[in-house]
Parts: sequence; structure tokens; C-alpha cells
Amino acid sequence: MFALFHRSLLFLLPFLLAAMTDAAQLSEIRMRDACILPDPETQTYYLVASAWRGGVRQYTSRDLKDWEGPEIIWQTPEEFWPGCEMAGVWAPELHRYRDKYYLFLTFNTRTELCEQWRNWRPRVRRGSQVLVADSPSGPFQPFARKPTLPEDMMTLDGTLWVEEGQPWMVYCHEWVQITNGTIEMVPLKEDLSAVSGDPVLLFRGNQAPWNLQQPEGCWVTDGPSFHTSKSGRLFMIWSGFGVGGYTVGVAVSDSGRLAGPWRQNAEPLYSDDGGHGFIFKRFDGQLMLTLHSPNQDAERIRLFEIEDTGETLRIVRPFGGD
Repeated sequence: MFALFHRSLLFLLPFLLAAMTDAAQLSEIRMRDACILPDPETQTYYLVASAWRGGVRQYTSRDLKDWEGPEIIWQTPEEFWPGCEMAGVWAPELHRYRDKYYLFLTFNTRTELCEQWRNWRPRVRRGSQVLVADSPSGPFQPFARKPTLPEDMMTLDGTLWVEEGQPWMVYCHEWVQITNGTIEMVPLKEDLSAVSGDPVLLFRGNQAPWNLQQPEGCWVTDGPSFHTSKSGRLFMIWSGFGVGGYTVGVAVSDSGRLAGPWRQNAEPLYSDDGGHGFIFKRFDGQLMLTLHSPNQDAERIRLFEIEDTGETLRIVRPFGGD
């Protein structure tokens, strides 16, 4: 028993030491579904990820190598959505828009919808919601105590995209509710406080040749993120499951517009059991990708330099000695 305890302590020691210090490298921090916002005014990178008990944690860095934190910038109240038992925050994203900062969060609950299937995962209240603050570190305030997206839909992984001055939320309609997961868009009001129109389907999970049907008979769609190509095309990365596990693929809108039509690249961008990617630019202009890998048990954030070829995106090299 002592030997088992001793081995466990040795395994946990690096993570305990990292948690007790103010500085760490990403390889020392367990996290998944992270987002990095470069803030040019402060020349600081802000990384956000979920935390225990419905929180959002934030780390900051000047060089993407050494990180300080974490700081808890949001903690979900127990009865945040009236009548719902809150169960956690998924996939936080931090965006700057018109001199304010917005958290796009997926709130998960244990409160079941009425549309249950036999021998299927519970269909619960789960949805994407927008919070606002004057600072990238908060305090953040919700516009309402309910999802920004329609409450009867199981939605997740909402992200912000602005086209010709119109803000949109692009999100995933959960496979648990509809079997074949989708990626959809909905227009937002000017202050991002609510939707201003109906959802529009962009594509379904089974349209990508690399995205395999899962044993439960579903196709997963996760984590959309965007880049406007030098060729005028609009690239979207998103995640599902391929032969190597969790996988990031590339969808291309040749029109350069969010409405598409979208075509799926046959070869994924990353296929080594890693996903939920997010695209951002370094302060020197280098295009970057963050994702977590592996997908279970020992998740770590990995950073890559990527290239816009005009036709697609490709990974050039790992960043930071990964």
C-alpha cells in the first residue's frame, strides 16, 4: 500500500508543484478545450480553460512559453439557470469585440429534457451563452440567466465570427440530441446580448470523409474556429473522430463567406488523438493552432505554427519545444 502511495505521489508531484507556483509551462498543466486571445494593447496572451466546480481559469503569458496563473475569472452560481442543476462549464472562449471582452461558455446541467430515448445518453439542458466585461480578466456579467442560443437545443462550443459588421455565433448542435451532429450559425445583436434571427445549418458531421461514425451510431462535431485565407477563402477547423482518435479537420468556404457552401477536406489537419482546436495569430503575425492531446486522462495543450497555403491549412512545426 505504501509503495502504491509513493508512486502516486511521485506522479502527482510535478502537477502539485506547478499548482503552488505562479509560473508554469503548458506541458505542466492539465487542461482541454482551451482558447488563446492575443491582446495587442497589453502585448499579453490570455489563455482560458474550464476549472473545477463550474469555473473558468485564466493564464497569461508574454511569449507563449512561460505562463502565470491560474486566476479564476468566472464561477457559476449554483442556481444560475432557474430550475436547472448546474454541472460545469465546457470549452470557454475569450473574444475582444468593440472594446469589450466576451466569454463564450457552454453550460452543462443535470436537468433532463423531456425527449429521452431508451438506451441512449441522457438529453439534458446544455447550451452556449455569452458573458461580457470591460477587462479580459473580468468581472464578467451574463446578459441573462439562460442560454444565448435556443433553450430547446443542446448546443456547445459557441464561437464568435464577424462578417461585414454583423456578429455571428457559430456553434455545434449536439449529437446526443440529433445523432448526426451539425455546425450551425445564428446572427447576434450588435452588443452580443441575444440572437437576432434563426439558426442556419452549415454542414453535418457525416459530410467529412475522415469523421467516422461512432459506436453509438453518431457523428460528432466539436470546436469550430476560423481563419480568412490570403486566397479569399474562409477556413474552418472543427473536430470529430477519425482512425487515430480525436481529430481536427478543415472545411473550406470558397466564397469566403460564412454561409458557404462548405466543402470538407479529405485529409485532416491533425489526427493523433487531439482536437478542439483554436486558431490565433502571434504578435509577430505567425498563424498558430492550439489543441489538446491526448483526448482522455492526460490532456495537455499543444501549440503549433501553421501555414495558410491558400488552398488549405497545414501544420508546420510544434511550438515551444513540444
